[in-house]
Amino acid sequence: MLFSNKQTSKGFQGKHLKMFAVLLLSGILFACSSTEDNEEENADFVAELTDLEEQFEPKVLWDKSVGDGSEDYFSRLKPIAAYNKVYSASRAGDVIAFDEKTGEKLWQTDLSDIKGERSFWDGRVSALLAGGPVAGVDKVFIGSENGTIYALDAQTGELVWQASIKGEIINAPAIDSGIVVVNSASGIMKAFNADNGEELWKIEQDVPALTLRGISKPVIASGGVIVGTGKGDVNVYLLDKGQQGWSTEIGETTGSTELERVIDVDSAPVVFGDKVYAISSRGNLASIELQSGRILWKRQYSSYRQIAIYRNTIFLTNLRGHVYAIDRVNGIERWSNLSLTNRGVTGPAVVDDYVVVGDFEGYLHWLNQDTGEIVARHEVDGSGIHVTPTVVGNILYSQSRDGDLQAIETPVK
Repeated sequence: MLFSNKQTSKGFQGKHLKMFAVLLLSGILFACSSTEDNEEENADFVAELTDLEEQFEPKVLWDKSVGDGSEDYFSRLKPIAAYNKVYSASRAGDVIAFDEKTGEKLWQTDLSDIKGERSFWDGRVSALLAGGPVAGVDKVFIGSENGTIYALDAQTGELVWQASIKGEIINAPAIDSGIVVVNSASGIMKAFNADNGEELWKIEQDVPALTLRGISKPVIASGGVIVGTGKGDVNVYLLDKGQQGWSTEIGETTGSTELERVIDVDSAPVVFGDKVYAISSRGNLASIELQSGRILWKRQYSSYRQIAIYRNTIFLTNLRGHVYAIDRVNGIERWSNLSLTNRGVTGPAVVDDYVVVGDFEGYLHWLNQDTGEIVARHEVDGSGIHVTPTVVGNILYSQSRDGDLQAIETPVK
C-alpha cells in the first residue's frame, strides 16, 4: 500500500504491483523532485540498464531463503546483523537466525503460530510482520501490521514477551538503555521495558488524513527519541519520560490538492555528531542542531527512502530514483546519478569506497563514492529489492521480495 488514509485505510490494504507503485509514486509526486531535476522528463519513463564494464565482481558468500519474503506488499523488513548472526523475517511470520559467516540456519520461529495451536488441517494465517527486526539486550524485536511487538530470545528464538500498540507497526523499533520505542502508523508511539515488555510511556501524534504509507523509524540519541511525522516535522522526546522537546518543520506544503500536500518525514532521521539530518517526501533535506532543533541549512530534495552518511557526505535517493551525494557541512551537491530513473531504487548503503542501491528488478548497483559512476552490478532475485541493504564491514546482506537472502562481499581495494 502506497498511501494511507485514516478514514479508509482498510480499503487501501492489499497487494500492489511493484511497477505500479514505482510509476504511481513518481507520477503523483513528480513535483517533489529536487530542483536539479527540472528537465522535461516523461513521468512514466523507466530507465533500461545498459551494458556495464564492471571494475570488479561482487562475490556471493551464501544464499538462503527466508520464507516467501514480503512478496508484493509494502514492507520495510530487512536483515540485520548482531551477536554473530544475521536475523531476517518474512511477512507471513517466519523469523530466522543465520550464522553470519556461513549462512547456516541456527533457529527459526513461526510468529503466525507462536502458541503452537495450529493443526495439520488449519491454513496458515499471516502474522503480517512489517517492522524490523532490530536487536538489543540479547533479544530480537519485530512488529506487525496487527500492532503487535514481539521480543524473541536472540540465541534461541523463543518468545520472551509481546505487547500491543494501536495502529500498524511498519518500521523497525528502536532500542537503547534497556528501552524499546515503537512508532505506529496511527501516530501512537510507546516505550517498553526491553526485558519484560512493561509499558513505560505513550504519546499520540497528529496524523494528517492522507499520508504516504511509511512512518518514520524512531532514532535514540543523547537521551532523546527523534522521529519524523506525517505533518513534515522532526520531533524529539525524552527517552525516560516521553516528554516532548523541540519540533522542527522541514516539509513544505505548496500544492493545492491533498496529494500535492503530502509532506511526510518517513525516512528515519540520522544523528551524526551534534547534528540531525532528515528529509521529507516533499520539501527539504535539512541539517538540524541536535540540542536546540535549529535548522542549520536545508536544500530542496525529496525522498521517503533512508539516507546514509559517511564522513562528510550525505547519500540519498530521491523520488525518481536519482542518487545524490551532498556535502554534509553545507548541503552543496557533489554529484548526481540519473541513470536509474523510476527503477524503484532503495536507499543507499555505504560499503568500502562505494554506495550500493537496489532496484525493482532485483539488481544491486555499486556506485563510486567520489564520482557517482556505476562500477559493478549484481542480480539477487528478479522479484526485486525493496529495502536498503545491510552492511557489516565489506559484507552486504540483501533480501529480495521473494525472500532470497544473500551475503555479498565487496572486494577491498
